[in-house]
Amino acid sequence: MQLNRSEFQALGEEAFVPKTDTDAAALFFLEQLQPTDRLELSLGGRLEHTTVDPDAGGNERFEAADRSASFTAGSLSAGAVYTLDPVWKLAANLSYTERAPTFYELYANGAHVATGTYEVGDAGLSKEKATSADLALRFDNGDHKGSVGVFYSHFSNYIGLLGTGRLLDDDGVEDPAGIPEYTYSGVRARFAGIEAQDRWTFLRNPYGTWALEVSGDYTRAKNLDTGEPLPRIAPLRLNTALAWNRGPWQARLDVEHATSQHRVPDNETRTDGYTTLGASVGYHFDIGKSQWLAFVNGENLTNQTVRYASSILRDIAPAPGRSVEVGLSTRF
Repeated sequence: MQLNRSEFQALGEEAFVPKTDTDAAALFFLEQLQPTDRLELSLGGRLEHTTVDPDAGGNERFEAADRSASFTAGSLSAGAVYTLDPVWKLAANLSYTERAPTFYELYANGAHVATGTYEVGDAGLSKEKATSADLALRFDNGDHKGSVGVFYSHFSNYIGLLGTGRLLDDDGVEDPAGIPEYTYSGVRARFAGIEAQDRWTFLRNPYGTWALEVSGDYTRAKNLDTGEPLPRIAPLRLNTALAWNRGPWQARLDVEHATSQHRVPDNETRTDGYTTLGASVGYHFDIGKSQWLAFVNGENLTNQTVRYASSILRDIAPAPGRSVEVGLSTRF
């Protein structure tokens, strides 16, 4: 059982969501069993009732928040892992999920200063619903392990923050010099993609242990109501890292590459590809029963201009440039 209560209130003229209380109660279960030496099965389910109670506080901008909303959402999932041999495994999952809309998605109406947008909710939104499946092949022979998998999700109702192409001022009036309007909308949608990762420890000697890590992912998402791509979807990303450790010392060199993202709705901008370089060095030591790590970490060392396709702020603010962080962390 899970019980949750959230009391939200934003103060000041810049508030774009009314005062809202959200109560949720859920029952869920997870069952795992192994009918044979090679086959592992899992089954999970969740039933949740959510009540969203807004209070416009006399603000005319939140007229849509004049009544509470309640939702009963159910989800069910099943999975299986089959051991092909001591090295290889095949994993599959199938699920149906429902999600109640949040108070932002229901009642937002105003300029969101943090993102530079004018967000509008929809008090008539229904539950988000999706049927999903994924299939993965995994391997592990000790020094070399990884996986490759594909996934697919079909949403009969996907709640997304979608641009309308209009420009509004802070009062919600069309203004050529205003900020872009985004609405929380429920649409039919499809997500499909592939992801893979690999770690190979290729050298062990008195001078340390060396490992090569490679990973990548690619997702395509489509608004089935309009035929356009969904916004803010990351492009093809590839990551490579060389990791070394010897006793208390560790070091790492990372290269991340992302392709350009041209699959965007007509009213959104495309993003260019980029390649960034990162490096870090760390030293582990103990003080009493606590574990410490002293480190130096560098990000985007070649100072590339990076605009993440998944960021709503990409046209206003790129990702940070070159940075170097020196730190000390502990666990106790």
